[in-house]
Amino acid sequence: MPFDIEMIRKFYETFPKEVDRVKAALGRPLTLTEKILYAHLHPESPLQNYDRGKDYVFFAPDRVAMQDATAQMALLQFMMAGKDKVAVPSTVHCDHLIQAKVGADADLKTALDVNSEVYDFLASVSNKYGIGFWKPGAGIIHQIVLENYAFPAGMMIGTDSHTPNAGGLGMVAIGVGGADAVDVMAGMPWELKMPKLIGVKLTGKMSGWTSSKDVILKVAGILTVKGGTGAIVEYFGDGAESLSCTGKGTICNMGAEIGATTSTFGYDESMGRYLRATERAEIADLADGVAPYLTGDPECYADPEKYFDRVVEIDLSTLEPHINGPYTPDLAWPISKFAAAVKEKGYPEKLEVGLIGSCTNSSYEDLSRAASLAQQAKDKKLKVKSEFTVTPGSEQIRFTVERDGILDVFEDIGGVVLANACGPCIGQWARHTDDPSKKNSIITSFNRNFSKRNDGNPQTHAFVASPELVTAMVMGGTLTFNPLTDSLENEDGETVKLQPPTGVELPPRGFAVEDPGFQPPSENGQEIEVRVDPNSNRLQLLTPFTPITADQLKKMRVLLKAKGKCTTDHISMAGPWLKFRGHLENISNNCFIGAINYFNDEANNVINYVEDKYLPVPDSARAYQRAGIGTVVFGEENYGEGSSREHAAMEPRFLGVKAVIVKSFARIHETNLKKQGMLALTFTNPADYNLVRQDDEVSIEGFDAMQRGTPLTIVLHHADGIEDRFEVEHTYNQAQIDWVRAGSALNKIREETGAA
Repeated sequence: MPFDIEMIRKFYETFPKEVDRVKAALGRPLTLTEKILYAHLHPESPLQNYDRGKDYVFFAPDRVAMQDATAQMALLQFMMAGKDKVAVPSTVHCDHLIQAKVGADADLKTALDVNSEVYDFLASVSNKYGIGFWKPGAGIIHQIVLENYAFPAGMMIGTDSHTPNAGGLGMVAIGVGGADAVDVMAGMPWELKMPKLIGVKLTGKMSGWTSSKDVILKVAGILTVKGGTGAIVEYFGDGAESLSCTGKGTICNMGAEIGATTSTFGYDESMGRYLRATERAEIADLADGVAPYLTGDPECYADPEKYFDRVVEIDLSTLEPHINGPYTPDLAWPISKFAAAVKEKGYPEKLEVGLIGSCTNSSYEDLSRAASLAQQAKDKKLKVKSEFTVTPGSEQIRFTVERDGILDVFEDIGGVVLANACGPCIGQWARHTDDPSKKNSIITSFNRNFSKRNDGNPQTHAFVASPELVTAMVMGGTLTFNPLTDSLENEDGETVKLQPPTGVELPPRGFAVEDPGFQPPSENGQEIEVRVDPNSNRLQLLTPFTPITADQLKKMRVLLKAKGKCTTDHISMAGPWLKFRGHLENISNNCFIGAINYFNDEANNVINYVEDKYLPVPDSARAYQRAGIGTVVFGEENYGEGSSREHAAMEPRFLGVKAVIVKSFARIHETNLKKQGMLALTFTNPADYNLVRQDDEVSIEGFDAMQRGTPLTIVLHHADGIEDRFEVEHTYNQAQIDWVRAGSALNKIREETGAA
């Protein structure tokens, strides 16, 4: 029986009536996104026509999902909320802490040993509070959700930025920080600014080398890493219906790379096929019964410019395979132009490693298409010229492709099968290299390619492409190889050419698995005691943050003026630091160590005016904190893009940072800062960023009278006695201002539940 089937039955019983009620009230046709959002309004937000991009709205999501790295802090916070059990179906997935080093079996065994304390904590907390627990090795959170929990027109949040993967099954699935998850698990309304709508009309049909991955790589090139900020992307058109369900998931997954709140597709036959293939025929039957309600109204798609804030059109028949990168996922190159770009830009031509799989591209279709190329290589006597790894997305996928001989094909050409986990995609990669700092190139079918993300080396040029293109590229061993046009020499000295990949959407013999890795919670968790060793260096119980006061906002010091791209990877690195995700004090030692200091173009080296010397950023923050001096951080555009990790907000808060002032924020990070009781402010005039000097003392005026829509004033007290004053904007509503007054959103929940 499918998970949460009673909840889903009730949902489909009421959803059509809710949609009809909304349409009658608003007096217009609805996009799919609007149907889902308005049908999930929390009672605290009355039904009315909310202004996109302006009005804050309360929602009631159907479920919550958390991966192990973010679940630690989310559940440490939930333990403080005063609740006996989660209010909505919730799950924890152990996928981030398994380091890729040797191969699946050995790496999983090592992870179980090294991370046993964390896994035991997560399992016991899940057991106590009614949370489903997916064990290490079960698979990556987004693949597990697609296979087991996603359902058309549902709404969920997840503590990972790639939660939108579930949009492949027609959900509105949104990545959030852990504090947001605590709200929903505690039965509180969840707040989101009503998103704008971007419509992407897909026409035609793909063929040959082109795949679903190329759709989102093309979209990323069009919209850029911040073009989707504050918006939900809704795909439609005959081209959308031609894509597989898992292909849709790939597109939605990587929508996080354009800053989109989420992405989604309307229900169609491919979703029904996938639901039935994953033993959820009952859900498919329910969805079929209300199918017209599970997609946008025809009027919206017939005249999209009238109903969407922006419309993009892509003809799949003419779409080329793409390779995006390096260092940013929106630098899009059609394959026909990539080789020339490599030479022109001076990218390292030799391809060191090709990596396929991950939460983005490890479906049966993905792996079967890539395997068809691996089989060609074997048949044509081609040698793999680059290191090659394969990461299955779940144990169900791994078991099925092993049964069907697909893994054997990869291994026959030298591929190494890694554990069903995130691995190299998030920096959990013990890379085989004799020089960890050399300039080099890799290509992956992952979703993100920021500097140092995969292996910690800023000289690694990481490119993103489809699994089949990655597989072909390792045959050539160079970035200048174009498998669509170029030939290769085989072991016998013959000239051979790869033919376009072929694959199948779903396994002909069905999916299979012996142990999916799920552990249900106890029926009665009241008697379960969750213990945290006070001497642990991995886990630490939380102490509530104290509220910021107006006095603390006077004569603060500049902890950091970040230059250029400052992602959550720059603010709170992953990789080896993942082991401290449940220990706020210890993980705060990585705070801002990857960000570039505007004043010296160096990372993790800032002047401290208490110690009167240069220090690593966390050490400088602690020195100011000991001296009772508040600090402030300045940044540029799209500050905090990337992962949903709330540690990037909690660490500065823990180290005494009172405000972050930037040209613009990525959505999730701005919310995370608000949730932790900090000031997230933007320059009214972005050029005022240039006024900030490293020896400034900074004051913020107007805090005591802070209210929605009213700017605050920044005063820069320069060392030469001159002052600069300018306004900064904020997007806080009254509820969010109340979080700041309470010290954090969690403190506010504790007040309301009596747990404070």
